[in-house]
Amino acid sequence: MAIPFDPAIHLNRDESEFKQFRSIVQRLNEKVQRDHVVQSTTQDLRNSLEVDRVVLYYFYKEWEGQVTFEALSDDKYSIAGSTGPDQCFNGEYAALYLDGRVSAIANIETAEIAPCHHDFLHHIHVQANLVAPTLVEKDGSEPPEKERPEKEHPEKKLWGLLVAHHCQAPREWSAADISQMKAGASRLATASALQR
Repeated sequence: MAIPFDPAIHLNRDESEFKQFRSIVQRLNEKVQRDHVVQSTTQDLRNSLEVDRVVLYYFYKEWEGQVTFEALSDDKYSIAGSTGPDQCFNGEYAALYLDGRVSAIANIETAEIAPCHHDFLHHIHVQANLVAPTLVEKDGSEPPEKERPEKEHPEKKLWGLLVAHHCQAPREWSAADISQMKAGASRLATASALQR
């Protein structure tokens, strides 16, 4: 059965859990907002790809996250603080991104994507998107190798996603666009704001 996108999914959380995550994300947002690497990388990508929005999406809990930074062509495209379609992002998708997957959707209306993903993109006025994983070095506090899930990468962890949104029309993504996103995600992994 298809899971519909529920924009109010996080409103049903336990209040103490919500406050804890909000505090963590707020501190991260402050660090990210001041980080020159994050600012320049996202703005450079938005300009060179000629898209309406480039966002940095952080996973604050296993496959639940929030937009922590955005570079916009116009303030009307802001989705800062958006929590995304958490109910349809799972360990299977995480494993693909951990392996370096880049998702390029030229038209959300014709793409073969989960209904909850389509509804979320439609809700935030996306017509085409390009997504690259932001992989950071593990900090040494990770569980020993024998305790890790089989598909988890031994040296890297999925910090979040770097996402380009084209909101005005569908758009074909070129190999050069994909290469730029990969390079941008790699550069972001070096940003001090993304280190714990």
